[in-house]
Amino acid sequence: MKEYWEILRELREDRDLKQSTVAHVLGTTQQVYSRYENGVNEMPIRHLRTLCEYYNVSADYVLSIERK
Repeated sequence: MKEYWEILRELREDRDLKQSTVAHVLGTTQQVYSRYENGVNEMPIRHLRTLCEYYNVSADYVLSIERK
């Protein structure tokens, strides 16, 4: 199972986006976003929600939650 930060990196890279672009969407800096993507800092739920809407994916997908 992948960690959420790995999935966020894949979503960004699949769209050929820079970290600075995603950071701008979140209203933060590239350095802060880099720390989220590297698993150094926990991402706030408000940022997770924003990115789910931005990438048009569910939080379950990003968090690798499988329903049974």
